[in-house]
Amino acid sequence: MRARLPAAAAALLLALGATAGCFGAPDPGRTGRTPDPAPPGPAVVTGDVRPVDRSAVRDGGTLRWAVDAVPATVNVYQPAATAVSALLAHALYPALFRPDAHGERVPDPDYLAAAESTPPGQLPQVVTYRLNPRAVWSDGTPLSAADLIAQRAALSGPDPARPAAGPAGYAAVDSIAQGADPHEVKVTFRHPCAEWQALFDPLYPAAETATAAAFGRPLPGGTAHPTAGPFLVDGYDPVGGKAVLVRNPFWWGEPAKADRIEFLAVPAERRTEELAGGRLDLAPLTAAVERAGADTAEALRGAAALPGVTLHRAAGAGLAQLTLNTAREPLTDPVLRRALARAVDRRHAADAALTPFGLPAAVLGHHLLAGDQPGYRDDADALGGADPGRMLDTAGWKRPAAGGTRARGGHELALTLLVPAASATLRRAADAVAADLAAAGAAVRVVEAPADTFVADHLATGDFDLALFSWPAGPGPADEQRPVYAKPRPGPDGTPVAGRNYARAGTEEIDRLLDRAAAEPDPAARGSLLREADVRIWQLGHSVPLFQRPEAVAARDGVVGAGVRGLARPRLQDLGWSVG
Repeated sequence: MRARLPAAAAALLLALGATAGCFGAPDPGRTGRTPDPAPPGPAVVTGDVRPVDRSAVRDGGTLRWAVDAVPATVNVYQPAATAVSALLAHALYPALFRPDAHGERVPDPDYLAAAESTPPGQLPQVVTYRLNPRAVWSDGTPLSAADLIAQRAALSGPDPARPAAGPAGYAAVDSIAQGADPHEVKVTFRHPCAEWQALFDPLYPAAETATAAAFGRPLPGGTAHPTAGPFLVDGYDPVGGKAVLVRNPFWWGEPAKADRIEFLAVPAERRTEELAGGRLDLAPLTAAVERAGADTAEALRGAAALPGVTLHRAAGAGLAQLTLNTAREPLTDPVLRRALARAVDRRHAADAALTPFGLPAAVLGHHLLAGDQPGYRDDADALGGADPGRMLDTAGWKRPAAGGTRARGGHELALTLLVPAASATLRRAADAVAADLAAAGAAVRVVEAPADTFVADHLATGDFDLALFSWPAGPGPADEQRPVYAKPRPGPDGTPVAGRNYARAGTEEIDRLLDRAAAEPDPAARGSLLREADVRIWQLGHSVPLFQRPEAVAARDGVVGAGVRGLARPRLQDLGWSVG
């Protein structure tokens, strides 16, 4: 299976790398030796959205929700899609499965009465869906096999007219047909697909995906674009920065608690002012806090002190990592890469990033999984316990007798470390990493690049030595993370094409392990394969997982069901104002 990150997920790359704060001077006593490679520490709890008892939420009311911008489309598979596209799409369109707090997909009974796959080992694999017979599009058309067939055709392979990116499972589908009645759909796969629950999330009506012309047009909802969610679009103005959702009067499930949700484009630096003025009810503040730079903790205290506002903060679903450019000298040497990885004190970086947010300095030790996903384990001990200084000596990088920067063949071990500009959290972590590597004898200069060119001008072109940024975690790690670690393949001119593997390192073995994990139906066996792949990624010296990025969200007192979403996807129909 070959996965491509959905546009909305790819758009999160820099957003997940943007947070904020202050970091003091490095400990002068550091020696470059890493503590225990799998240091004990606080467990990660991803997200902070308290369970909602619908009886405690009153019917009616308006919620005003700050977003970065109103997107041009709510089709998450279009190149113009953003993270806000995904947020809106899940209020307007079906998702047969939704991720829970631990990132595991569970059926959504509003759309799916049942779903069953043939037993493992029985080929071909056939998944039988029983669609909720009450589920209909807003034009009255029932959900049916036709919708699944059209979406599979749009997302199953490269089509210049439909430049979409979706889960790899679409390409594994051999056929889709109606079953015993109009509410039964049978999907037959060419080869086993363990992560079939990732498909049709969201599901769009056949009229919007059956042709290239339909697939390419914006989907702001409304009568011209049938939807099937607890909300309908009542107004959509990307230029004016306002999207309005209202209760869907034809919704067959539990009705939305709020009458109306207004998504308002509000710059990050204005959000605390708008909250203080009573003009917002819900606002992500991570970017605003991080723009405070060295005053992160003070900015958070200021946000928490806003009258009538509750500040939620927690680890988010972004996996921050130090990526090594293995195609650039001297990092082509795997021994050097492993030595540098051993020299990084991950607790130091996590403390620098998370403590200003008032969060535990929880270390991340798995490339593919967040800390509270099933199967997570810190695999840093795959690097072994050797002293990084001795490893550098073995690689020929000798330190002068008087100390200072190591050198080999007349060349000093001098590297740049790239971070997105205005990302104070990553800057603090980068300073911590640079201090660790300096203690081991590597001179590291931290360089900031503008967020809008960080990927295109640097990561994609290989214009960096080391880079610190975040990838989004999700419920399908084998599929979703594969592009990050897949071995680069030769392009038309014979030059390896890195794709999203910005480290430019990979092996056939890692590819096979991820493919096997994507096809393995047994969760325990799949976790073992993911762990084996993670161990090989550690040993390759591809990158160093550091921590899960912190997030902050402010909600007006009385708003129920708000907070840091983490791995879960909250039911927006449960969001509203408390009864009291």
